[in-house]
Amino acid sequence: MKRLYQLYFEGFIGIQRNIWVLAISMFVNRSGAMVLLFISLYITNDLHFGIEDAGMALSIYGIGSVFGSFAGGWLTDRFHFFQVMIGSLVVSGLLILLLLFTSKLWLVYAIVFGYAFTADIFRPANSAAIGIFSDADNRTRSVSLVRLAINLGFSVGPAIGGFIAFHAGYSWLFIVDTITSLGAAAMLYFYLPHDVAAHPKTRKSMPSSGSQISAYQDTTYLLFIFLVAAYGVCFFQIFASIPQYLSKVGKHNEDVIGLLMAFNGLIVVLIEMPLITQLQKQNRPFFYIIAGAVCVPLSFVFLLLGGQYILLATAYILVISFSEILAMPFMMNFSISRAGSSSLGQYTALYAMAWGISNILAPVAGLQVAARIGFDGMFLFIIFLSVIVVVGFWFLSKKLLRSSSF
Repeated sequence: MKRLYQLYFEGFIGIQRNIWVLAISMFVNRSGAMVLLFISLYITNDLHFGIEDAGMALSIYGIGSVFGSFAGGWLTDRFHFFQVMIGSLVVSGLLILLLLFTSKLWLVYAIVFGYAFTADIFRPANSAAIGIFSDADNRTRSVSLVRLAINLGFSVGPAIGGFIAFHAGYSWLFIVDTITSLGAAAMLYFYLPHDVAAHPKTRKSMPSSGSQISAYQDTTYLLFIFLVAAYGVCFFQIFASIPQYLSKVGKHNEDVIGLLMAFNGLIVVLIEMPLITQLQKQNRPFFYIIAGAVCVPLSFVFLLLGGQYILLATAYILVISFSEILAMPFMMNFSISRAGSSSLGQYTALYAMAWGISNILAPVAGLQVAARIGFDGMFLFIIFLSVIVVVGFWFLSKKLLRSSSF
């Protein structure tokens, strides 16, 4: 037990103070950011629209995320990342309150788009901040620390959110989201240095071992982004279709669904940091990305066996969580490390856009497909797609090995 304790906390040694500030602010923000998880249930259970309407809302969220990520990258390469992060948190936090004042579906769509756009402007700026406040030796661990904070918030948020939605109503979810967004902005404003040498004009003179060409001309990186987006389509079923599956097929209420989603965050919090600390020493990043991708089709096998039952649904959450733990930290590290000092915003924007595209396509591959051929047919489709992703990452790893790019 003492060895496990030492192994867990070994991962935190040497991480800079500013990374801790980013991590704690993300914990505060994610503890209340439950819109993506519960928006489909809000549309079907509270506003009484159909499952396809809920899927459309999630796709619109993804569209807003893509445009927001692109805008965030553009802003990050032209302004201080600090200003971009603060503005994103404040505006998105206030915008979500508008859901309190409408039940019209088209207005809900518009608000969801605006919220996703402004919230995901944050992503490239946050990635740039991690890259600037870390170095090659601790970057993967820095990424994992911020992810740990996000997942710790995500383990708290869904459980609280499910309780609030079930007992107090969905409106209170939006109020809590606003409070935590503004709280995270306040933490960054008061505890993160405003004058760090990270403004683009200064940053361009900083040394970098990454690519100095435009991210949009880096064909290897574009293939990586395509595979990340395809992986995200499969992974994001945890938000896009699984809550509906558990509600419609499993007949579980929001309390139970929220606890299952919280289990995902809890697993990541307990396991990712000590595991990544050990794995990064072996310097085999794409091996672990591939291993994480392999976990995706395996997780959906449990759903095919009868995921409406709590035991098998829990097994799905367990395996998909290991996919996240193994793949995502090394994906983000590759994105940051490949960028040159003058194109950091471009590379991190494309990485964030990949997840935004995933949010667009995940409901189409999930809810829209399930509405036509059933959930079991949808699970088979996701298994097929995720196997293609595994093959794609294997091919890319061989390509990088031959060119010694990573």
